[in-house]
Amino acid sequence: MEFRKLGRSGLKISEITYGNWLTHGSQVENDVATQCVRAALDAGISTFDTADVYANGAAEAVLGEALKGERRESLEVFTKVYWPVGPRGKNDVGLSRKHILEGIDNSLERLGMDYVDLYQAHRYDHETPLEETISAFADVVAAGKALYIGVSEWTADQIRAGQALAQQAGFRLISNQPQYSALYRVIEGQVVPTSRELGLSQIVFSPVAQGVLTGKYLPGQQPPEGSRATDTKGGAQMISRWMRDDVLAAVQELKPVAADLGLSMAALAVAWVLQNDNVAAAIIGASRPEQVAENVKASGLRLPAEVMTKIDELLGDVVATDPALTAANAPKVRPA
Repeated sequence: MEFRKLGRSGLKISEITYGNWLTHGSQVENDVATQCVRAALDAGISTFDTADVYANGAAEAVLGEALKGERRESLEVFTKVYWPVGPRGKNDVGLSRKHILEGIDNSLERLGMDYVDLYQAHRYDHETPLEETISAFADVVAAGKALYIGVSEWTADQIRAGQALAQQAGFRLISNQPQYSALYRVIEGQVVPTSRELGLSQIVFSPVAQGVLTGKYLPGQQPPEGSRATDTKGGAQMISRWMRDDVLAAVQELKPVAADLGLSMAALAVAWVLQNDNVAAAIIGASRPEQVAENVKASGLRLPAEVMTKIDELLGDVVATDPALTAANAPKVRPA
């Protein structure tokens, strides 16, 4: 396992990070989830990403239990705040001062920890003044409940405004967590250049495009039983944008590329995002421990320039690049 610095900070994290979105507390039984976390630790992963909204808090609790007994100083644990949680009351959502300060306490209780290493704004809150949000995050840091602050799926302009206020408040934003993969490159035009300038790294989710880049979904055929594309708890909805025959056919063309490198399709996809020097980590999920071991093979790989060019050629115009898609991922009003 290799490690990278997170933004313009002194924090180092494992470049393969284990995340439990759509798995712990929902798709995966708790004992299997614990096995996956143990597999991650055995593979050298020290960084774990979760959020209060995942399975309405259950994912944080499962992760905390799975990490119990580990040396806390040897781990980097991340969580997030924004989406509706708990009974989903009018203030159980967003980035108001009330929700942030209550949210961090609830997350720490579920995790069974005194602090998280990184606390992230899970989306931009258009209903709360940015000054209020940043002030609340400053108080979370001052209280020692989070060591660093990051954001997720913020636009370049939102990152710039947030960083200016954060510095006035005595801290820095050090990370952004966007969707990023060989199929979904919308951050490259604006978010990445702005992040480089302002000292933020990307912690990217869905590097395998919700499983599409594994090549297991074939054009013109029904998805395999038990796969994410058949999951009615949310997985099928998340993956639907890629379940087009033109996308699936293009992905099949990557199989010889992966084979020539001695990699699985999943490892190739994870290695691809790690070629971007503004990416500090790729978040992987798993429903089986062996998936962790396979994805970790991407750590430390440097893909030749001709391979990167070949991937671009094979995927062609099925790649999403429109920067406007980042703003589209944040609701204009808080979800109920």
